Amino acid sequence: MWELIRANKRNSIILMVLMAAVLMLLGYIIGSLFDPTGGLFGRMIAPQQLLQQPQTVKTNYAGLWGIAFAATLWFILMLVSFSSGDQILLGASIAKPVTHDEYPQLFNIVEEMKIAAALPAMPKVYIIPDPAPNAFATGRNPKSASVAVTAGLLGRLNRDELQGVIAHEISHILHRDILYVTLAGIMLGSIVLLSQIFLRGMFYSSMGSRRRYSGGRGGGQAQAILLVIAIIAAIVAPIMAYLLYFALSRRREYLADAGAARLTRYPEGLAGALEKIAYDKSPQLATVNKVTAPMYIVNPFKKKSQMKLSDLTSTHPPISERIKILRNMTHGASFKDYSDSFSNVTNARTPVPPTALTKEAIALREASAEARKKQRVEKQMRQVGDIMRKINEFVFLTCLCGIKLKVPPNYKADKVRCPRCKRILDLPKK
Repeated sequence: MWELIRANKRNSIILMVLMAAVLMLLGYIIGSLFDPTGGLFGRMIAPQQLLQQPQTVKTNYAGLWGIAFAATLWFILMLVSFSSGDQILLGASIAKPVTHDEYPQLFNIVEEMKIAAALPAMPKVYIIPDPAPNAFATGRNPKSASVAVTAGLLGRLNRDELQGVIAHEISHILHRDILYVTLAGIMLGSIVLLSQIFLRGMFYSSMGSRRRYSGGRGGGQAQAILLVIAIIAAIVAPIMAYLLYFALSRRREYLADAGAARLTRYPEGLAGALEKIAYDKSPQLATVNKVTAPMYIVNPFKKKSQMKLSDLTSTHPPISERIKILRNMTHGASFKDYSDSFSNVTNARTPVPPTALTKEAIALREASAEARKKQRVEKQMRQVGDIMRKINEFVFLTCLCGIKLKVPPNYKADKVRCPRCKRILDLPKK
């Protein structure tokens, strides 16, 4: 486990250095286009000055001032995130602290997973009053962590599924992901903020320069150069930062899934929870934004393609893939078992570091009595429903992805689209 945490920290440092390089480069570009003689952001260099006085522009150290400003902005935001970043995130999510007497089952599950993970302190427990099922963890370190779940999650999951979700979040705490997400989010916010300052400054400067220097020689060419730089700074830099942020966010979700399977010894619990969250029809989580979205166990932005393969801009791996990996763990619940399942399902390189692939034997457990009873009741209800549909001449189709479609007799088309994998299936002729 310590080898996994060490590898996780090393990858985090590499990512943070890359994001810092993007931030400093952006600061240098912004500073280079401002004249420091009128104050750090005193007056913009006119397009004619860029052509007529290149030597002056080269030696004014404006780029270094831009780097200093970017570093100062990030340092201030980092101090805020260290001191109260978790409370800011919880407050932004309208999360309310709850006690053991109010939600004893939730507290018992959090305590079980805290003991299984050998955390030094019990995480604080919060509930978000929102019908959309989801959850996240936050905090500076395992000694001051918090777990927040939505009301919708508590209302839809059985005990094993809720345990899988809590184990996933406890794994984020155990792997030291929570501090990284906070710091990376602050750095990402700094890059976006600087790019917006640059873009808006260039826009107003271009308007003023056109009014004052529209007849000047070469003004159009200089403005074109400035426009290109503005596009690079305002679009490319934030995109690069987003891609770096999201790439490791997806990796961390896989590792947290592996950790949850290891802690619970029941991968089906988390798989069932992910499936219920993915197909939930509740409105989108009301308090989510682009910075907080990677914290959640499932992408809180409602997307039709969230069950499909994810693209580079996705904050989470595809849910269908995560479910298949977990349900393919039929031999054990160790990191090695998860890694083997991941490779079989995705044909890609495992996200689990080689140092964590020890030969530990962690046997799978059976579902809890409560979950088994609920599964039997649900199975019986489905069987009764299927019998009623057959009597009413419904057509039953099984897609290659495993989902069973039940097409009503009044359906007029001769083809139907699978809601999970989007394949087109032919209906049998009557």
